[in-house]
Amino acid sequence: MIDMSFLEFFSNIVGTLDSIIWGPIMILLLVGTGLYLTIILRGIQFRRLVLSIKNLLECIFKKEDLQGDIPSFHALTTALSATVGTGNIAGVATAIVMGGPGALFWMWITSIVGMATKFSEVVLGVRYREKNPKGEFSGGPMYYIQKGFKEKYNIDAKILAILFSVFGVIASFGIGSMAQANSVVLVLISNIGKGSAITLPVFGEVFTTSSILGIILVVITSLVIFGGIKRIGEVTSFLVPFMCILYVLVATAIILFHYDRIPYVFASVVGHAFSPTAFTGGVAGFAVSKAIRFGIARGIFSNEAGLGSAPIAHSAAKTPHPVRQGTLAIVEVFIDTIIICSMTGFVILESNLDIWGDNLTSSALTSAAFTQTLGIFGTIVIVLCTVLFGYSTILGWSYYGEKCFEYLFGIRNKSLYKILFLFTVFFGSVTYVDIVWNISDMFNGLMAIPNLIALVALGGIVVEEVKKYFR
Repeated sequence: MIDMSFLEFFSNIVGTLDSIIWGPIMILLLVGTGLYLTIILRGIQFRRLVLSIKNLLECIFKKEDLQGDIPSFHALTTALSATVGTGNIAGVATAIVMGGPGALFWMWITSIVGMATKFSEVVLGVRYREKNPKGEFSGGPMYYIQKGFKEKYNIDAKILAILFSVFGVIASFGIGSMAQANSVVLVLISNIGKGSAITLPVFGEVFTTSSILGIILVVITSLVIFGGIKRIGEVTSFLVPFMCILYVLVATAIILFHYDRIPYVFASVVGHAFSPTAFTGGVAGFAVSKAIRFGIARGIFSNEAGLGSAPIAHSAAKTPHPVRQGTLAIVEVFIDTIIICSMTGFVILESNLDIWGDNLTSSALTSAAFTQTLGIFGTIVIVLCTVLFGYSTILGWSYYGEKCFEYLFGIRNKSLYKILFLFTVFFGSVTYVDIVWNISDMFNGLMAIPNLIALVALGGIVVEEVKKYFR
């Protein structure tokens, strides 16, 4: 039996470290890097957004026999599977509760500069990817840090690459495994079945509900991740479009049902981004600093721009040029934040819920907003999407962690990583919630540090690649 006082003490320590790592300096670095890349790339996310959408449609319907492990679309859906997660449901709600309606505006700003950041990450990832002894492509920040610094500055930056990989492995166990499994199990228990244990005919009453759900989650995860990136890509190429389209269609129906409130919500979002006035007359008011802080933090948590995770998946793509794959990364951020997060925010703000008076937050707030208009169907959609978003994130992050582990310990030890990953999936299903999320946030932030250094240092190479491609 674990002493709960020790767990609480440990959770407080982790929470303190997390707040330091994700403080104003980190947020400034992430947004500042995005602004810097936007400037040197001359606003590529605006100039080439139409081209990005065209390339997306092309890679869906056109098969290309190029170098890489998986089709470009499968690489995109693998990255999206990790990006579109519970943050799109719970994170947006938390940002609005903590920072007011204006937080949604700052999530938009984060995504706009984040498009340039993720574009640059993917361009560098594909440019510096390499084949491992099995003939599989491996790429990501650990490779462009080591090879890019050597090429441009003749500096051995392997220590930064190692640090990123270490943080990436640990983050995959946190945000990619335990946190997602925890969310999936909690939403199922709270909405479908309650009770401390399940009685099985053979074993008797020995398994808790969360244990049973954890075992099921481990089994269905293992069936996919042991098939490698090709199987992950095949599964996500079906799963991700289905769950995104389902969520967007239902959210759009709710928004249009209350179409008369759309101008009011939009005005509230923009107004509260710059004005510390009260919302709906029932709150003392939100400081602009809180709207900025929680909007940017939750936006980054959702779209992952700057963390260095997405280029690991994109580096496996069959693509003719790094910039071509980079344009798909622009669409990735657009789908995640501009579309899905905005849908969540508008559904919440259009509702008549007393958000702060009822102490609603996280996925419970989003679920209540959907249920208010659609009844039990709204609850079912949120439960289903939370499960699918969480499970798809587990699949995407398993590949991220695997590639970081491969960089550190070699290709022969990948099976060991997968076994450890599955253990953390089960552990996350049955463990203490606060510890899981605080550890996840902390190592996500640590991943960003070496990656942001590389993006600023190698930004000129991205500019060169863009000029070559469009020339």
